[in-house]
Amino acid sequence: MEHRPELPLPQLHAFTVLAGELHFGRAAARLGIAQPPLSQQIRRLEEKVGHPLFRREPGGVTLTPAGQELLPVARRVLAELADGLAAARAVGDGEAGRLRIGFSASLALTVLPGLLHAFREHHPGVRLDVREMTSAPQLTALRDRGIDVGLLREPPADDPELRFRTVLGEPFVAVLPADHPLATQRVVRLGQLAAEPFVLLPREEGPQLYDRITGLCAEAGFTPRIGQQAVEWQTVCALVGAGLGVSLAPAGIRRIRLRGVAFRRIDPAAARTRVAVAWRADDRSPLVHRLLEIVGPERHQVCRPAQTLRSASTSRTT
Repeated sequence: MEHRPELPLPQLHAFTVLAGELHFGRAAARLGIAQPPLSQQIRRLEEKVGHPLFRREPGGVTLTPAGQELLPVARRVLAELADGLAAARAVGDGEAGRLRIGFSASLALTVLPGLLHAFREHHPGVRLDVREMTSAPQLTALRDRGIDVGLLREPPADDPELRFRTVLGEPFVAVLPADHPLATQRVVRLGQLAAEPFVLLPREEGPQLYDRITGLCAEAGFTPRIGQQAVEWQTVCALVGAGLGVSLAPAGIRRIRLRGVAFRRIDPAAARTRVAVAWRADDRSPLVHRLLEIVGPERHQVCRPAQTLRSASTSRTT
């Protein structure tokens, strides 16, 4: 086994200071100690090296060849240690490191940009690893520690491994072909969609959201007939625009500009989809808690969610 001597950090520090001053008195003054303790530190380091590091001369000292060889290494070790300590301190304070965030694609149209902007503004040293995922895979990735935080729709009501905080209560809208007779109305009653084929996300990609939408239909007195399925809301809208059915979608989807698609408010207007941030119940990461500070308390606002997060974050610093 290779022998590695114990790294004598105080001795290395004393050595680099003396190598800079080349005078025991001045070096001792810089270190804030008397000369005898400094001499002892240098003597112990020389014993570890097995050779003198300084030549004692009238009026001061000079480095020996062994001392000249050790000096750049000692300075590099001390500098790297200082950098390492500073980096570890920053990570422990939640000011550095990597935060892995999963998000549902539709939230890139609403709450996600404001949240990321506010977090980067307050914690520029943290590297964000942002991953697009539907809700069900986010929950799995959280439990498997593949991501640190999720931003998703309709979180499960009871999950002992995870915690959730509502970020936004977002209205639903009806998604219609632009030439559909109901597109002439400003507000569509859900019951008016009963005879239409629906285009929805597959239930396995977001069971809570799927059940929320079908539950709203049930409250309106019908079971939706699923004609087509698509994983992304943009594809859902494209299929609706092609005349393959209608859909119910979060209001932020209106920002997807597709020809041939109309978005209309629905009755009941109180129907909302819950957007929440999710994290592991046992996670003590300071980075996660820094993000939760940006998110703030439970909220249910329904307009301009990205701006709301950003302005709320700014108000805490002014």
